[in-house]
Amino acid sequence: MPKKKRLSAGRVPLMLFLCQMISALEVPLDPKLLEDLVQPPTITQQSPKDYIIDPRENIVIQCEAKGKPPPSFSWTRNGTHFDIDKDPLVTMKPGSGTLTINIMSEGKAETYEGVYQCTARNERGAAISNNIVIRPSRSPLWTKEKLEPITLRNGQSLVLPCRPPIGLPPPIIFWMDNSFQRLPQSERVSQGLNGDLYFSNVLPEDTREDYICYARFNHTQTIQQKQPISVKVISAKSHRQRPPAFLTPDGNTSRKEELRGNVLSLECIAEGLPTPIIYWIKEDGTLPINRTFYRNFKKTLQIVQVTEADSGNYQCIAKNALGAIHHTISVTVKAAPYWIIAPQNLVLSPEEDGALICRASGNPKPRISWLSNGVPIEIAPDDPSRKIDGDTIIFSKVQERSSAVYQCNASNEYGYLLANAFVNVLAEPPRILTSANTLYQVIANRPALLDCAFFGSPLPTIEWFKDAKGSALREDIYVLHENGTLEIPVAQKDSTGTYTCVARNKLGMAKNDVHLEIKDPTRIIKQPEYAVVQRGSTVSFECKVKHDHTLIPTVTWLKDHGELPSDGRFTVDKDHLVVTDVSDDDGGTYTCVANTTLDNVSASAVLSVVAPTPTPAPIYDVPNPPFDLELTDQLDRSVQLSWTPGDDNNSPITKFIIEYEDAMHEPGLWHHQTEVPGTQTTAQLKLSPYVNYSFRVMAENNLGRSLPSEASEQYLTKAAEPDKNPTAVEGLGSEPDNLVITWKPLNGFESNGPGLQYKVSWRQKDGDDEWTSVVVANVSKYIVSGTPTFVPYLIKVQALNDAGFAPEPAVVMGHSGEDLPMVAPGNVRVNVVNSTLAEVHWDPVPLKSIRGHLQGYRIYYWKAQSSLTRNRRHLEKKILTFQGSKTHGMLPGLEPFSHYSLNVRVVNGKGEGPASADKVFNTPEGVPSAPSSLKIVNPTLDSLTLEWEPPSHPNGILTEYTLKYQPINSTHELGPLVDLKIPANKTHWTLKNLNFSTRYKFYFYAQTAAGSGSQITEEAITTVDEAMASRQVDIATQGWFIGLMCAVALLILILLIVCFIRRNKGGKYPVKEKEDAHADPEIQPMKEDDGTFGEYSDAEDHKPLKKGSRTPSDRTVKKEDSDDSLVDYGEGVNGQFNEDGSFIGQYSGKKEKEPAEGNESSEAPSPVNAMNSFV
Repeated sequence: MPKKKRLSAGRVPLMLFLCQMISALEVPLDPKLLEDLVQPPTITQQSPKDYIIDPRENIVIQCEAKGKPPPSFSWTRNGTHFDIDKDPLVTMKPGSGTLTINIMSEGKAETYEGVYQCTARNERGAAISNNIVIRPSRSPLWTKEKLEPITLRNGQSLVLPCRPPIGLPPPIIFWMDNSFQRLPQSERVSQGLNGDLYFSNVLPEDTREDYICYARFNHTQTIQQKQPISVKVISAKSHRQRPPAFLTPDGNTSRKEELRGNVLSLECIAEGLPTPIIYWIKEDGTLPINRTFYRNFKKTLQIVQVTEADSGNYQCIAKNALGAIHHTISVTVKAAPYWIIAPQNLVLSPEEDGALICRASGNPKPRISWLSNGVPIEIAPDDPSRKIDGDTIIFSKVQERSSAVYQCNASNEYGYLLANAFVNVLAEPPRILTSANTLYQVIANRPALLDCAFFGSPLPTIEWFKDAKGSALREDIYVLHENGTLEIPVAQKDSTGTYTCVARNKLGMAKNDVHLEIKDPTRIIKQPEYAVVQRGSTVSFECKVKHDHTLIPTVTWLKDHGELPSDGRFTVDKDHLVVTDVSDDDGGTYTCVANTTLDNVSASAVLSVVAPTPTPAPIYDVPNPPFDLELTDQLDRSVQLSWTPGDDNNSPITKFIIEYEDAMHEPGLWHHQTEVPGTQTTAQLKLSPYVNYSFRVMAENNLGRSLPSEASEQYLTKAAEPDKNPTAVEGLGSEPDNLVITWKPLNGFESNGPGLQYKVSWRQKDGDDEWTSVVVANVSKYIVSGTPTFVPYLIKVQALNDAGFAPEPAVVMGHSGEDLPMVAPGNVRVNVVNSTLAEVHWDPVPLKSIRGHLQGYRIYYWKAQSSLTRNRRHLEKKILTFQGSKTHGMLPGLEPFSHYSLNVRVVNGKGEGPASADKVFNTPEGVPSAPSSLKIVNPTLDSLTLEWEPPSHPNGILTEYTLKYQPINSTHELGPLVDLKIPANKTHWTLKNLNFSTRYKFYFYAQTAAGSGSQITEEAITTVDEAMASRQVDIATQGWFIGLMCAVALLILILLIVCFIRRNKGGKYPVKEKEDAHADPEIQPMKEDDGTFGEYSDAEDHKPLKKGSRTPSDRTVKKEDSDDSLVDYGEGVNGQFNEDGSFIGQYSGKKEKEPAEGNESSEAPSPVNAMNSFV
């Protein structure tokens, strides 16, 4: 089928016209029918367009055609009439247009070169062949030439040219030696597409005198040979390696053009040492996986069945150890014309409409031209029923004289397509071509296809009838195919009968009877079973077949899918295969095949032959499936099912499980029916009406459940009224003036019969109206319009089918549609709890005004403006919903010191009612947030300047700022805390009379009338005295100071040794006792890692702390207090030293709680301060 295309506006009338046409008739290939029907000529066989002939044989140009009456033939040569009667060498085959030109006796093939075209003509029109170009094949000799020997050094590249003579068709090239042995080729040596032999680098073994290029001309079966080429390779002691270079193609880029459908061949051959390897890629794309092939050691890339999508740039890359080069080949794929829709023969009756469509594509786009009976349509006789619209010829109300053969020619610069399609106007009454009283036999539950091949003009309509009944068969049960075939998708026993096919058109009617018989399927009810037998014993396989009594089955046994051995030890009777004196060769798979004329079934079992062994223990397993299911006592609501149990596998069957399938409503889905004891092989089954039942049985023992049995035959129960009504009945309105009644429909199994419908009834609950009822199709919803808003209704839904009504249904209550509430809540009151929380109260609205199900109340509130800034700006409203009939609620998360507005609305299932009047309230002041920033600038010897930004959320009117600060000495102790109040309008403050070279910690926060806000902390150092710093540095470099440090270290070493000795003796050493008696908190032990004293006894754990010490009494040190270092101050990102050694730092403010005086200190002191404290 052609793909659908979008039509322009101008083509729409044409499409509308084509849509109204009657489908074209196909003339059946029935010999008796063709004898009577007149038909225009059709070309059936012709020679190829490009016809290369062997000049040593007679020329045969084929042209065969059919038609009624038989057509006559004529030829043109090079566009003019070819009179074959005047040429004694040319004869035409009788009853055919095929020409034979006898050039073997005399004449030359070259005389008959040219373009030939055949025309087949009868009274209904003329068909023409393609233009057949006749050319004799040519295999010219090589021109004689003197070839000089080639001498070159080891490692150089070499190209041996072939340059074969130009022949028709082109020859096949290959290289061989004098002994007619093909020369070996490899990645180093290979033949190019042009026939030349390429050496990427030569080796001494390439020396030879018989490099011979051969050209084979297949058409004439001749081989031409070039003069041998001598090559001598001189061995060099050393040869330089070199990167790749292309031998072919030349340059960095080249172009290649190929036609669609051909094989695209791209070639790159490179020289270099070592031998390069070739890779291929497609730029901006990937190579087609299933159409890409590599030839000639990957030097040639081939893409078969090339399409326009294969156009693009292809890159070949030559690579060796010294480098890589690439060459880009730009490929353009053109296309000779090819069919999209080729015109098809058209059979019409008088006054009918039709169309011939001829669509082709190509690159460039082909031009479409039409001919009528071989003549360009522009100069052909005029036909008033014909209209040409580009690639379509439209026929309207054709007459018998409209019959003709039309030719469509699609051509571009790369070729052409020519198609013949006839228009045959016939007036024929219907004919049925299928043999009368044909008997069709079909196995039950399989499709049945009844043929009714027909012909007529106009196209007949087909109807089928069964057993001479008056009504035609409907398509809801049967499938009617366009070719007249009737299909019964699942043939049942009741499908048996006589079927009549009736064909009608305006000229008459024809009918034909065929007969259908439904046969029971052939089944193997006792299958051969797997057997393990000992060598020399006897084995028997059973194969019991059940079949339709009118069919005669044949049972065949196979071994390993082949015939049984012709051995007297194998005997076959009715149901058994017996093998005596079993040998090892008898092991394998034995298959029982039961064949009838309509079907066949098979079952297999494996025979394993083992050496004689003691009797094995019994094998226990789940039962084998039951088989041979049979239905008896078939009643409307019950049936008896019987079955044959399978092998219990040495474990008694405890019960049978019966399942059913409803092939009409739920095909393929099995449901549990019942269970019976394992001693029972029949069951009386309760059935539902109008169900197409199939049953299967499973056996169960203590080891588990068997596989299901094969399904029983199908049993369709009679229809009855429904037993139940739909469930989940509800009544809800989707609009204020309607009532939507919904329910869960009955499934097909519950319908009990065809024509399932529902009776929907309703009335107002509080009125005395009668029930209103309506019967609807098998749907799940009904909408009652024009109801009052939100009124309770009583509803019931009753099922019915063609057999009657279900029992009286239950009554449920529903409501018609809701509408928006009409009244807003009144007496809205606001109680401000604190600066961020308010409580709202309101009076409930009257229930009648809600007009729906009460969902709750919704509060809209928004900040109208700030009490501080008085700037009016739009802020997003916030919403809080309170479920049910609640009449109060809390509004959390309010901003302090702000003006708020709110209103309250009632909500039902439809939406919100009107809003109450806006209620305005104010929140009191709250404590402010921390100042936005705090910076210390301009440090001097005795002063620091603080700069800050006010809090981002003042939450009221700022009254003042509080600044607290305290010094931190070199031992991390905090000094006295100073408290300072600063006016609220200040943003900077300078502290004077501070100690030089001292670190201070600052705590800063704002205040409103509600209290103090969060604080921000910062630390800074006053600058150092340059003279003092110089003196301190000089002391640190004095010899006596260094000596003192060494003496202290020696003393510590002695103390440690004494401590070690005393501890080994279990006693205290004097120094330790002295330390315990006279603990001095001012003496700090020196640590080995930073030059200060470290702890040396356990007694330090109980040493009292000096006031202001940062170390808690339990000797634990917080990481944030103990991990301070010089790097934190002197080499951090935000810190640096001035030229006088003082530290300038800007610290980000950290929010901290204000510590108790003397509880905290800053980071470790500077080296100068540490020296001062030590001295």
